[in-house]
Formats: sequence, C-alpha cells, structure tokens
Amino acid sequence: MHIDKELDTRGLNCPLPILKAKKALAEMTSGQLLRVVSTDSGSTRDFMAFSKQTGNELVEQLNEGGDFIHVLKRR
Repeated sequence: MHIDKELDTRGLNCPLPILKAKKALAEMTSGQLLRVVSTDSGSTRDFMAFSKQTGNELVEQLNEGGDFIHVLKRR
C-alpha cells in the first residue's frame, strides 16, 4: 500500500487527530492515502464516524503496540 502522507498525532486527544486529518486531507488529491498514527484509544470510533460523515474511505485500522493506525483514502 502506497501512503501519500503520514500524520503523527501521538499524545493528542480528541478532537485534535481528526482536525489534523481533516486539514491534511483537504491538501490532498482524490484517491491519495493518508496514514494517521494516534495514541488516543477513542480514535478508532472517531475515525469511523469521520469517514462516514465526510465520504473519505477508511481503508484500514490497526492497533500496533499502543499506537492506533488509521488509513484514509481521499474522496
């Protein structure tokens, strides 16, 4: 999977990871992938809701050693 942009939002709590992702996606073109790394356990459901609300596809969500990784595809 080719990631076009990556955001490290470790240490930030809701809603900051979502706000930073929204800003990053606005700067990307359709079809590009954004990878967001977070330590906020609530980010999993937050990114699910964000994806549904914005129409950006949630391609993948992983939990790796305390990091929550979300991959979004720009609509």
